[in-house]
Amino acid sequence: MGSSSAAEATAAKNLITQIDYARAGIITPQMEVVARKEGRTPENIRQGVASGVIAIPANIHHTSLDPEGVGDGLRTKVNVNLGISGDLADEAEEWRKVDVALELGAEAIMDLSNHGKTQAFRTKLVEKSPAMIGTVPMYDAIGYLEKALVSITPQDFLEVIRRHAEDGVDFVTVHAGMNRRVIESFKETGRLMNIVSRGGSLIFAWMEVTGNENPFYEYYDQVLEILHEHDVTISIGDAMRPGAGYDATDAGQIAELIEIGKLTKRAWDAGVQVMVEGPGHMAMDEIAANMKIQKRLCHNAPFYVLGPLVTDIAPGYDHITSAIGGAIAGAAGADFLCYVTPAEHLRLPDAADVREGLVATKIAAHAADIAKGVPGARERDNRMSDARRRFDWEQMFALAIDPVKPRQYFESAPPSNEDSCTMCGKMCAVRTVNQIMDDLTIDLGYEE
Repeated sequence: MGSSSAAEATAAKNLITQIDYARAGIITPQMEVVARKEGRTPENIRQGVASGVIAIPANIHHTSLDPEGVGDGLRTKVNVNLGISGDLADEAEEWRKVDVALELGAEAIMDLSNHGKTQAFRTKLVEKSPAMIGTVPMYDAIGYLEKALVSITPQDFLEVIRRHAEDGVDFVTVHAGMNRRVIESFKETGRLMNIVSRGGSLIFAWMEVTGNENPFYEYYDQVLEILHEHDVTISIGDAMRPGAGYDATDAGQIAELIEIGKLTKRAWDAGVQVMVEGPGHMAMDEIAANMKIQKRLCHNAPFYVLGPLVTDIAPGYDHITSAIGGAIAGAAGADFLCYVTPAEHLRLPDAADVREGLVATKIAAHAADIAKGVPGARERDNRMSDARRRFDWEQMFALAIDPVKPRQYFESAPPSNEDSCTMCGKMCAVRTVNQIMDDLTIDLGYEE
């Protein structure tokens, strides 16, 4: 009896991550929150987490978190990138970006700070944010360790991952799939834009200079041990994502995706939740096929995409090229969209850029949810249509993805009466038909 109790206590002690609990048949408070948000049963969410098709990034140290689920059958989630850059180090502006992200309901914020000692900003962000927090520890390695890239050891890289996990981040991007086999494919086939992933380029440089294997691939089991200890979801980074439409779906991208599929299963076996990152730049007619390839090769793990950007010739408007691709990707199975701002490819975005990029991406995510038939997705649209029919301007503003901009537009040119706007005035179709349906006399003539 005592031996059995000890065994049960040991088993319970090893239940740390959401996937641990789900496989043990236990519904966590986080699963209950996600179920309520998604209109699903807690048991349905538990089953999804247990099988890996749903992830709930929720570090055990992130006490301010309002949990979200990412994956099969759930609403398409949106991430905002921000962080302190060496070329434009303005912490106050980064906090303004955080405020915009939280105001507009971003489900995730990635702190991509790469300048100075980033821990203070990161820990404050975790403390403040109800949104899940992600990082790319590779970005922080040089500053945190105060070493040149070539001098960093595999154990050094693991130390940085541990620091981020202990600080409470909910998911980390680790470019573990770009091993020697993938590099060989990349070199043999060539690319127009080479490697555009910042983390991927740093690892590639480290591998080339040292002659060693990718440390995150070679020491992947140790990475997983660290992440399991704190329930950090691994977002397996796509170092070989295409940075130009010309390079989409090439040998390097697919070779890495094959490796990521193997790493996905290894993470699940270690009790670590997984998301898989994807393209990138890609023509519209390739997007749906890429979503299916990823789901097939990566065992239906949640898919997290940047865009995809559907054309390369719209600098200053890449939030639009990205939203087009994101809507198609989401409708075809992507679960998580990373926003792109109008400043993409040009400069570090400011808070106004963050608003524009986030709104565009949330439009894409919502449009995808309608197309996927996510339960309740159309309800808000139907309420908006009803408010428009009734000329209930306040409800229209409240239902809008961005409540601020439509109010500004409306109030900048107020109509002569509230049951129209200055686009059509008395000739408003909705106003005319409403009056006829209400048996009212209408007058579309000109008043003296």
